[in-house]
Amino acid sequence: MAAPSTKILREGSAQKRAAILTAARELFLADGFDRISVDAIAARAEVSKRTVYDYFGDKRTVLLAVVSEAWAALSAQIDKAIEHNLDAHFDGIDDLEAALVAFSRDIAVSALGSADYSALIRLISMEAEHIPELSDVVGGSEPEELIAERFAEFHRAGLLDAPDARLAVEHFVALTFSSTYDNSRFGRRSDDEYTDRMITEGVRAFVRAYAVR
Repeated sequence: MAAPSTKILREGSAQKRAAILTAARELFLADGFDRISVDAIAARAEVSKRTVYDYFGDKRTVLLAVVSEAWAALSAQIDKAIEHNLDAHFDGIDDLEAALVAFSRDIAVSALGSADYSALIRLISMEAEHIPELSDVVGGSEPEELIAERFAEFHRAGLLDAPDARLAVEHFVALTFSSTYDNSRFGRRSDDEYTDRMITEGVRAFVRAYAVR
């Protein structure tokens, strides 16, 4: 692997930088990283090839910037959706299973089911094997931590038997959101009826495993 460039990059105009990232994202999603040249990115962005190099250094850095920017925006959106839905569905609950189903449905539709999320996951999946730095760009587990905090409250309140709330969240996500993630990864649109069934049955399995006995 070639050594990272030490060239000092231009900060440049925000408008040109945004145009380059938008063009690169569209092209990478359509044809993949390897098949797209810097010339093609420059042409789509209506800037010179030299401008792309001055702003980003190389095509690999363009991809990392595309993913980093998109991931930051989507993470904020997912965090906001989870925080809103935690309050909407889990305050003063009478039926934990029903609340978990409603929460999972809303997150699957409002955050994980969005076109932007699907496009980003597909792009990461296409290139992660060849560009391991992508795992650093999309690191973090803030959404899971928000859910874990609430599960810990449920444990203390006697609603769940989940002394390891973080592990419980891992199981919960695997049982409920995994189908939405897999469909996004392979560029497939989630079938609403199938997703609803997966979430409902997944929540039932989770509650059976973590119910207070």
